[in-house]
Amino acid sequence: MKKPRLVMVGNGMAGVRTLEELLKIAPDLYDITVFGAEPHPNYNRILLSPVLAGEQTLDEIVLNDWAWYEQNGIKLHTGSVVSDVDRRQRVVHADNGVSAEYDRLILATGSNPFMLPIPGKDLEGVLAYRDIADTQAMIDAATKYESAVVIGGGLLGLEAANGLMKRGMKVTVVHAGEWLMERQLDDVAGRMLQSSLVERGMQFLMSAQTQELLGDNEGGQGGRVRAVKFKDGSEVAAQLVVMAVGIRPNTALAEKMNLHVHRGIVVSDTLQTTTDARIYAVGECAAHRGIAYGLVAPLFEQGKVLANHLAEFGIGRYQGSLTSTKLKVTGIDLFSAGNFQGGADTEEIVLSDPFAGVYKKLVLKDDKLVGACLYGDTVDGGWYFKLLREGRAVKDIRDKLMFGESNIGDAGHEGHSKAAAMQDSDEVCGCNGVTKGAICKAIQEKGLFTLDEVRKHTKASASCGSCTGLVEQIIMFTAGGDFSATPKTKPLCGCTDHGHQAVRDAISKNHLLSIGQVQHFMEWRTPNGCATCRPALNYYLLSTWPKEAQDDPQSRLINERSHANIQKDGTYSVVPRMWGGETTASELRRIADAVDKYKIPTVKVTGGQRIDLLGVKKEDLQAVWRDIGMPSGHAYAKALRTVKTCVGSEWCRMGTQDSTQLGKDLEHAFVGMHAPHKVKFAVSGCPRNCAESGIKDVGVIGVDSGWEMHIAGNGGIKTEVAQFFVKLKTAEEVIEYTGAFMQLYRLEAWYLERTVHYVNRVGLAYVKQRILDDAEGRKALWAQLQYALDGEPDPWFEFDKAGVDQRQFVPLSVPTAASIPTSTVAQEA
Repeated sequence: MKKPRLVMVGNGMAGVRTLEELLKIAPDLYDITVFGAEPHPNYNRILLSPVLAGEQTLDEIVLNDWAWYEQNGIKLHTGSVVSDVDRRQRVVHADNGVSAEYDRLILATGSNPFMLPIPGKDLEGVLAYRDIADTQAMIDAATKYESAVVIGGGLLGLEAANGLMKRGMKVTVVHAGEWLMERQLDDVAGRMLQSSLVERGMQFLMSAQTQELLGDNEGGQGGRVRAVKFKDGSEVAAQLVVMAVGIRPNTALAEKMNLHVHRGIVVSDTLQTTTDARIYAVGECAAHRGIAYGLVAPLFEQGKVLANHLAEFGIGRYQGSLTSTKLKVTGIDLFSAGNFQGGADTEEIVLSDPFAGVYKKLVLKDDKLVGACLYGDTVDGGWYFKLLREGRAVKDIRDKLMFGESNIGDAGHEGHSKAAAMQDSDEVCGCNGVTKGAICKAIQEKGLFTLDEVRKHTKASASCGSCTGLVEQIIMFTAGGDFSATPKTKPLCGCTDHGHQAVRDAISKNHLLSIGQVQHFMEWRTPNGCATCRPALNYYLLSTWPKEAQDDPQSRLINERSHANIQKDGTYSVVPRMWGGETTASELRRIADAVDKYKIPTVKVTGGQRIDLLGVKKEDLQAVWRDIGMPSGHAYAKALRTVKTCVGSEWCRMGTQDSTQLGKDLEHAFVGMHAPHKVKFAVSGCPRNCAESGIKDVGVIGVDSGWEMHIAGNGGIKTEVAQFFVKLKTAEEVIEYTGAFMQLYRLEAWYLERTVHYVNRVGLAYVKQRILDDAEGRKALWAQLQYALDGEPDPWFEFDKAGVDQRQFVPLSVPTAASIPTSTVAQEA
């Protein structure tokens, strides 16, 4: 028999989830055709913000690639906007001439961003934020312009502002409300959120009424946007304006088809349109019982019900959704559900700790939890949502309700982790309706070990990502406890099944000396490897067998090949080394002369007490290095960057030790030391810690009786305070102990693993055992490092010895031999 024809208009998350559910229960029932307006396969729209922020790529957020459609026999027409549907003949027509007949039709047209109807909304540089094209336009703008205004202080607006800030733009958020995210947060949480974002550099104009957008043509009309003007007459400069003020169901096609539309395409409990039983609507375009949902979880619930109906099971009814919001806004945890604003007939339990950044409000009515608003600590959000949905009486646990599920004595899990306390039936991923039991079953039956594997098999944490931490807990809980099979090791990359430690062990035990030998010995799947594994292999070889292993400069990252930091406009930055942060008038004159000679646009003092020359052309790099005549600061490398110091006892009346001299001695001792990741030291002359020694990989603090040594700090995105390691009497001891720790880290850490993560993985007790408790072992480690560093060349001046390929600095537009360095011409000849 000929299969019935199922056509879907829209290729977004809700519609494709419907097809996924249908294919699970009735894989061969329909001949399926999909029309998508965008030129991409189905992708995770929720993860556009990480793409904007540079944290993920489009390929990484694709949910169903091209092969998935082909494997399931789905005809996919991308770049096809459906312009008309003939309901009488049951034919769908696209604007590119493609048409398809249907027996059942799904409208999954989603929603459109709302643009304020104000003068100037059509200016160049005024964007919505809805799809990949919008995201790419914002990324492109960030490379050319400096200032941006985001209109709308909801979730999407804040994520857009965060992404643009990470791209280097100065961003102002304009919001008409009194506090941010007023639909998801109450006033206290909203203002705490604003305070946190201001600390990160975001600017705000609250209770602001936008009147018009001004262009850069004469009179402010036309051209590119230059400013936003408000009703009070004030203006704020903007070379990019992003409107994130809400969405509207996309019902244009449905209206043209004469379907019933009211706040969306009106549907029944089986997601059938009330006008035509052969036509269904799902997702943001659908209005069910007067509500058009904009969150992913209810849309996926709709998709499951619709799939059951299309499969002719006849058992599914969509009853509406109780929604919750559990989100990460620029790294800040938020959760809200139900009636979190409260009212006259409710009572509230509130915990507020602004200093710690934690706020919790629980709203009760008739002895039941009816709303919750959490800021800063959302670990129990899922449990509160469960109580809210079940309508359970909370009188018996009221005194402990605020402190979470693990503190409820009758739950029988006091003191356990969140994962251990959960029941198998408890929902972990609200977006995809995945329970703890489903995740545990997949881990046990399929031998899963990594987060990516769990996402692939269960879809848990694959949508908004807010449950990622809980999913990781479940993986550790299941694989480390109930799971009896030997867990797999996460592969180094897709070229091999071997993990970092297995590769390190093989290089050490089998005296492997080149990348080719490692790949042959360990049966690499991809003959030449990839950009992930080759730098790691090169580092492991050089750190394990110094002066023996074959260095492969082309397997280093771009910064280490060019020996400078590449910037977003394609130019480079140069950071000369200043020992311990100390410099001379002669060095400063040479730097100033180079800046003038090579027209270097920006000179900046770095956080590590160095001078950064930004905007150097690649073809000028060698000449800049030569003219400055100072050692490389290795600011581009996975190596020792800087040793930050205060002036210490030599100048400061508070100083107890000569921190500047020890800083210079440390820097001389470890210059050129390559490591799994960048390494920074600091030396403070007294406990006032002006050099910020408490957040460095090695931090040394002077006290009356000597030096305190701290290790494994990190001042990056997530600040980690260094852990106290040992108290030492002399500067010579500090250098020895630092050298031993660095060599242990170099030999045992995985490539791109910071010292804080290495120490967390192996344990501080283990590091102390190897260095503090084993004097001979400590001295041996220090001797090994000294051997490795002996004769290490400076890549700025010893090109041949350092293996620097000088051809990379010759611009392609200059073909004459006269313009190529003599040594390079000789090599090519």
